Amino acid sequence: MIYFQTADIKFILRHKTLLKQWIKSVIIKKKRKPGEIAFVFCSDDYLLTINQQYLNHNTYTDIVTFDYSKGDDKQPISGDIFISVDRIKENAEKYSNSFQSELQRVIIHGILHLLGYKDKTKADKAEMTKQENGCLRLLK
Repeated sequence: MIYFQTADIKFILRHKTLLKQWIKSVIIKKKRKPGEIAFVFCSDDYLLTINQQYLNHNTYTDIVTFDYSKGDDKQPISGDIFISVDRIKENAEKYSNSFQSELQRVIIHGILHLLGYKDKTKADKAEMTKQENGCLRLLK
């Protein structure tokens, strides 16, 4: 099941059914099964607290993903994906994207993390961006 929730803000996510179908199709295309996946939309400050408390990072970020999968590729993917709506708005402006496009990219970024993709090195970031672009084309 895929859930969409909010933490400390009021936020209305548009096209929930379409987004759920898209997310599931990406997971299945990667030969995995969706398990329990919760997206939590929150403020910059809320996500900063999570980043500090659980990851010892003292920086703002657009997303933090907690992977609860068992590490077995045959098991469903599961996790909590926290997304800062403040950061999405700022990045949309910064990269001349619409809010919706930036939000979709970050949503699928979190799913790709649950699928095992990383973004710590330059090569990993390039592959993550390539994967994001391919997934976004499936939504269009």
